[in-house]
Amino acid sequence: MTVPSRIAVDAMGGDEGVAVMLAGAARARRRFEGMEFLLVGDESRIRDGLKAHPNLAAASEIVHAAEVVASDAKPSQAIRRAKTTSMGIAIDLVKQGRAGAAVSSGNTGALMAMAKLSLRTMAGIDRPALAALLPSLGDNDTVMLDLGANTEVDERNLVQFAVMGAAYARTALDLARPRVALLNIGTEEMKGTDSIRDAAAQLRAAKHLPLDFTGFIEGNRLSRGDVDVIVCDGFSGNIALKTAEGTARFVADLLRRAFSSSLRSKVGFLISKPATDLLRHHLDPNNHNGAVFLGLNGIVVKSHGGANEVGVDTAIGFAAKMVRDELTRRIAEDLGNFEAKAA
Repeated sequence: MTVPSRIAVDAMGGDEGVAVMLAGAARARRRFEGMEFLLVGDESRIRDGLKAHPNLAAASEIVHAAEVVASDAKPSQAIRRAKTTSMGIAIDLVKQGRAGAAVSSGNTGALMAMAKLSLRTMAGIDRPALAALLPSLGDNDTVMLDLGANTEVDERNLVQFAVMGAAYARTALDLARPRVALLNIGTEEMKGTDSIRDAAAQLRAAKHLPLDFTGFIEGNRLSRGDVDVIVCDGFSGNIALKTAEGTARFVADLLRRAFSSSLRSKVGFLISKPATDLLRHHLDPNNHNGAVFLGLNGIVVKSHGGANEVGVDTAIGFAAKMVRDELTRRIAEDLGNFEAKAA
């Protein structure tokens, strides 16, 4: 795949350090033809790390940053140091047009605050939303937003999230008309808050948009693959995401205990290993890593702080695909069409 723009990587963010960020970028460089990087962080540490990845070194420029945003830093503190931290400089490279997207594994709140202040929200968007791909039993993953950027929203925000999420699904999942649903406590039309019901009414009427609104979805069907985009407020979305991640770990740990409990179960494990390997791959968060802040004038991707090199590679791949498919332009066009018809 040919990538038309460089990716700015916050090489200092994340729990695993520079080595994992560089290893993930090197994997992405091998997967994407022509990909180039701006590696932001401590120049000496990055240069030392690149000795193990000559292919990445040949396609990268180092941008020195004297400071790092701490994992427990408050967004207000991080904003004041935006011009000197690796995270802030990576975002600014997108603003300058030197990079098509920025990828960071650092502090989520700080990344959101810096990105919003530097890149600003798109015209017609009240609030950016955090979107990610969740594994499902369907033919593709499921886009879910908002996952924590906005704890309280109204019907206008939910409609905007739906438009942005559908545009993201068309890009990330190659779907012509994504199926969109609102997360609710029931599927009946009278269920939920006034904001949810009003947003549903507006989406049902938006037949001109490249999406199919299917109504409401309950939390117990998030991973069934019945829809392609699930829309909710950030408070509910973050709880749902953490619950899904915890359940996945619970299932994996339960299987591990069951298969190690006796000699018979160990033999059973060997017989079922192909199936358990497939399950492990499907549930591994590194294979779905990369949440994007939708609604900004630029692409910023949040990689999980504990992601390994596979996860970093996955996040960079999502960023590259969104740059190539002009996600920001698609969102602007869809939102413009919705507002024109509504008027």
